[in-house]
Amino acid sequence: MPKPKPPASAPVTDLGLESLQVRREAIFLVIAQVPEGCVITYGDVARLAGLGRSARLVGRILSQLPEGTRLPWHRVIAAAGRISLPIGTVSGNEQRARLRAEGVRIHNDRVDIRRHGWPTGEQS
Repeated sequence: MPKPKPPASAPVTDLGLESLQVRREAIFLVIAQVPEGCVITYGDVARLAGLGRSARLVGRILSQLPEGTRLPWHRVIAAAGRISLPIGTVSGNEQRARLRAEGVRIHNDRVDIRRHGWPTGEQS
């Protein structure tokens, strides 16, 4: 007996877009939990969001945030405490200013992960 076919009007789900939305939401949930005065690496965001070693995906998603977002994107930094947004760019200057306003010390364009890292105070 053949399998019944769904009605022609049944919605077709694009699993790629749906999956990306699920990953985006998981990333946002992790970043929203980072307390003021703390930082987290792209890699740790990916790991805590259940995305393994998808640090680049985290960076790509953050680069697409809408203007005026309330998500504390500025608390996400590169491995070993490095600030990846270039000095002199609008977003790079804004990130540094926001971190300093929260009491995060920046020295040689790096943040001390042991002091300011979240959740463990250590890099992954």
